[in-house]
Amino acid sequence: MALTVFNQVPMAIFAYSIPVVLVLSVGMYLLLKLGEWIGRKHLEKGAGKLKDTFGVVDGPIFALFGLLVAFTFSSALTRFEGRRALLVQEANAIGTAYLRLDLLLLSDREPLQRYFKKYVDSRIRTYELIPDMNAVLDECQRSQGLQSQIWQGALEGVAKTPNTLAGMQLIPALNEMIDITTSRSSAMQFHTPMVIFGMLMALSLITSLLVGYQFSGLEKKNRLHPILFILTISITCYVILDMEYPRLGFIRMEAADAILRDVRASFGP
Repeated sequence: MALTVFNQVPMAIFAYSIPVVLVLSVGMYLLLKLGEWIGRKHLEKGAGKLKDTFGVVDGPIFALFGLLVAFTFSSALTRFEGRRALLVQEANAIGTAYLRLDLLLLSDREPLQRYFKKYVDSRIRTYELIPDMNAVLDECQRSQGLQSQIWQGALEGVAKTPNTLAGMQLIPALNEMIDITTSRSSAMQFHTPMVIFGMLMALSLITSLLVGYQFSGLEKKNRLHPILFILTISITCYVILDMEYPRLGFIRMEAADAILRDVRASFGP
């Protein structure tokens, strides 16, 4: 089930976050200029001062925009930290299960240790293959096949060993190791709803229009301020998108991945 849903997750906005943000920046600039043009027309017609409508219309919109940015940034950061925590949990679960293979007879232990090495290699490759999702799914299938082999081998080994602790210690450790893969796959599927990202982009454009409108009423205009406004919002949107899918952009998870590689290295060649 997890693999089917994983394959259907729309990834385009995350895979192309830089082009999306560049288009947003251009759109914000154009709407800022449009707002400035509308503001000048307003003044030319003698329809009143621009600041008369600022508190009534602009204030709530900017407040909503700030709230939405804070919400999406916070939720993206929470999910990013959650994915790193799950990776550490998986590394710990694999390491614990591998150590508990010592409870089995040597004849049953050695084949399982070889399967473990192949399994960890497969788990590492699964996330290195992103964004090639077809290859990711193939590697996930291979990991599941190795899980089945490890599970069946462990059950047979537990049945043979006279050590009564083997079943009590090894089977729960293997169960945790297998369950954590579902948790990691699920964590990759869950993102802020796309409609929220749509609202974020739309409000970025609307606020640019309002900023341009208010900017037109200034007697002395500093061109640096609109540029900083556009850059700040664009960079913030990019960071939010990048954290939502940290393996496709500048925000990476190499430091967390190194933990799983260290576990694999501890198993030997």
